[in-house]
Amino acid sequence: MKIYTKTGDAGETGLFGGGRVPKDDARVRAYGEVDELNAWIGFAIAIHLPTFESNVLEVIQRDLFSIGAELATPDAKKLRASLDDATVGALERVIDSYDPKLKPLKNFILPGGSPKAAALHVARTVCRRAERSVVTLARSQPVNPLIIQYLNRLSDLLFVLARAVNMQTGHDDIPW
Repeated sequence: MKIYTKTGDAGETGLFGGGRVPKDDARVRAYGEVDELNAWIGFAIAIHLPTFESNVLEVIQRDLFSIGAELATPDAKKLRASLDDATVGALERVIDSYDPKLKPLKNFILPGGSPKAAALHVARTVCRRAERSVVTLARSQPVNPLIIQYLNRLSDLLFVLARAVNMQTGHDDIPW
């Protein structure tokens, strides 16, 4: 099987379950930004301290693939649910395990610190953009509301993990 198909050369792409849409369609934008988020998380895993929550981040990557597939499938009858309340709850438990260990925030902080934390901050901002795109899509087409909840919680988790990595590596949060 060739990697290129030439079917998108006119600016359209195929959706799971059938149908073609322009490559700038709100649905394509939403799952494309989830895909970009997944790549940034993979980048963060690969940076110094590769074992730091790599199991959690890899589960998140799998969740993001499922979310992308769900977003790429406009026909709900052809889907199996990719998320449930427990999936969102798992993110909350990781946040809750780190938050008490971190210094309380008194200011906004500048994204950065260690390279791994900086990558997690980039992933957080991409996550927020993906969430906005999914919200836009949800205004015009049915979208599983758990996807929005998951992305909202994930951005919080990525923020907490960036701070935790900085704490582990001796980098202080830089107040704004």
